[in-house]
Amino acid sequence: MKLKKGIPVNAGVVVGPAFVLEEGVRIGAQQRFIKTRTKEAAQREIERFQRALEAAHKDAEEEQSRLAQEVKGEVADILAAQIAMYEDTSLLDFVKQKIESMFWSPEHALQRYVGTKKKKLLGSENPKFKALVLDMEDMERRLLRRLLGEAGNSLDDLAEPVILVARDLTPSQTSKLPKSKILGFATDHGGKTSHTAIIAQNRGIPAVVGLGNISSDVQGGEMLILDGVEGKVIVDPDATTLARARDRERKFEIFRKELDEERELPCETLDGHVLRLYANIEFPDEIDEAIRDGALGIGLYRTEFLYDKENPDPSEEDHYNAYKDAVSRLEGRPLTIRTLDLGADKFRPEGMDAEKNPFLGCRSIRYCLYERPEVFRRQLRAILRVSAEGNVKIMLPMISSLKELREANDLIQDVMSDLDREAIPFHRDIPVGIMIEVPSAALCADVLAQHAAFFSVGTNDLVQYALAVDRVNENVADLYQPTHPAIFRLLLRVIEAGRRYKIPVSICGELSGEVDFTLPLVGLGLRDLSMAPASIPKIKKLIRSISVKDAARVVDQVLSFQDSEPAKSFLRARAAEIVPELFA
Repeated sequence: MKLKKGIPVNAGVVVGPAFVLEEGVRIGAQQRFIKTRTKEAAQREIERFQRALEAAHKDAEEEQSRLAQEVKGEVADILAAQIAMYEDTSLLDFVKQKIESMFWSPEHALQRYVGTKKKKLLGSENPKFKALVLDMEDMERRLLRRLLGEAGNSLDDLAEPVILVARDLTPSQTSKLPKSKILGFATDHGGKTSHTAIIAQNRGIPAVVGLGNISSDVQGGEMLILDGVEGKVIVDPDATTLARARDRERKFEIFRKELDEERELPCETLDGHVLRLYANIEFPDEIDEAIRDGALGIGLYRTEFLYDKENPDPSEEDHYNAYKDAVSRLEGRPLTIRTLDLGADKFRPEGMDAEKNPFLGCRSIRYCLYERPEVFRRQLRAILRVSAEGNVKIMLPMISSLKELREANDLIQDVMSDLDREAIPFHRDIPVGIMIEVPSAALCADVLAQHAAFFSVGTNDLVQYALAVDRVNENVADLYQPTHPAIFRLLLRVIEAGRRYKIPVSICGELSGEVDFTLPLVGLGLRDLSMAPASIPKIKKLIRSISVKDAARVVDQVLSFQDSEPAKSFLRARAAEIVPELFA
């Protein structure tokens, strides 16, 4: 029996035989030259490569289309980078040149091209470029399969469900895993924020990544226990461990069904304090599911989905129709629309300059105010128009100073004046709040509170900026610690400012949907939490099992810790005591 520790990607405990994904496709692509070195033979090889390129390109587009039907938002566009690689004429030009001048085989030319590109990407200081290496390898693998005549995916022929083990999985491989045959997957590499991890979460496949060398330690058919809660894999477990895992697997499924039955119950602590749970969404059609999961409304409506390569510059009507659809579905429930947060790791519209450090560059409110105010004005007009038809709020992201907030408020007032002149109705007292996701905003919350209708804490970026840790860089994933003492102190400062100036404070970052953090968030005084719809039932379950008095004591303990790890262990242990089923 061997225990391997990694990074949990998607919760769940599964037991099954290992299926080790081989990379045999590379074996047939050894360095070789065209057997008959003639122009005619070279032309035949070029045509063979062109056919393979067209077929692989079509495969990728079809997979992206299937993925878009299964998942939503940014996830559905993950294969776009790889598709762009097939469309890059430099690939075909390089291969043709090497075949014609050097009489290389297409396979060898392809590998040399990919190898050169990968070196440049890996040598870049930009983590986004390094992330493209996996897409480059996936493209190479597809093309080699086509060139070498390999057919299909052997996973389709499995006789029983398995736990997939691999050095790594590309986004396209993860997107087409047959769910009926895959219990879960474990990989040597990867991080919690990788595209592969995101797809696994959206497809509901339990997974553990970053396991080091599990693909070489495991043999096909070996029994595995994959624990997506704790982030570990047990290889060849003994009978006792196996029986215990199967019991956990069964209990986990039973508990999931119990959560479904509690969705309609009130979100109230044992001592009578009512909390309000809202949903984070990206598409209007996610609202129906969010309401079924128990959401009282939408606490974060991301609007970047309107921008994509097919529609890089959506019109005012595009915005208005999307928001009107959302308002109609909510039937009077609140809708908090976050204004455009373009740039950094999100969609970059055409004309938006690439930056060496986009997270600290011209993104979000800076882009809207100073680079493309006409884009911002267009969105504000649509939001104000739809405010006449429902319970709508405006939320400004990435505010770092009072100057930015004032300028945004001035622009909103200016748009209101335009609508007045055009006799277009809108809600004149629409609440305009801000996201607290920059340390300067948290530290000056008392100043900003005098000019904002509400605060919503975006913990994803707040943790990133406060700790100087790129949240999409797996090389520093261990340093991204929401339990750092600084984070709790910043939260406390924001909540106290909201209380002093009598404005609501909510939280819409990832912490709101993690059961480990529910106790301290409640203890700090937060009563409004917004999260992924699927997280609402489990957070409600925990809230209904605690008292505010107990939660306040937890906060006192957490604030006494001087480092991240003790706080992390303490919070996990307390949550597990209260609702052990969540950690089964």
